[in-house]
Amino acid sequence: MRLLLSAALTALALPALAADVTMYSTDDDFEGATFAVESAIVDRGLVIDYVSHVGEMLARTKGDVGGTMDLYDEADVFLFCSSTVSRSVMEQDPTNIAFCPYGIFVTHKGDEVMIGYRNMPEGPMQEVQALLDEIAKEAAGM
Repeated sequence: MRLLLSAALTALALPALAADVTMYSTDDDFEGATFAVESAIVDRGLVIDYVSHVGEMLARTKGDVGGTMDLYDEADVFLFCSSTVSRSVMEQDPTNIAFCPYGIFVTHKGDEVMIGYRNMPEGPMQEVQALLDEIAKEAAGM
C-alpha cells in the first residue's frame, strides 16, 4: 500500500510524457509562452533558425486532407541548434546530425498551453535532452 501511494505521488510530480515527448503546462497564454520560449533560447546565445507555424498549417489544410477535428487553437515549433552541444554529441557519434536542429513546441488548445520537446535517445544525446528540458522548464516558469 505504501509503495502504491508513493508511486502515485511520484507520478503526479512528473511532467506529461506521451510518445517520447515531454510537455510542461504553463499559466501563460500562447503569446506569452512563445515569447518565453524564444527568450529562453536566445538568452543562451542560441539562434532560432526557423519558427514553424504548425497550428496555422493544420487549420489551413484541414479540409484539403479530410481532417475532421481542430487539433490546436495555436501551435508553433521553434527550431535551433547549439554549436557547443551539437559538436559535443556529434564528435561522439557523427550520425547524431540526424537530430539537428532541435525543436521546442508551444501548443494551445482550449484553456491549456503546453511547452515541450521530443525526447532524445539514451547516450550522448542526453546532453541535448538536458538543454531542451532546461529551456522548456524555464519557459514554462518552473
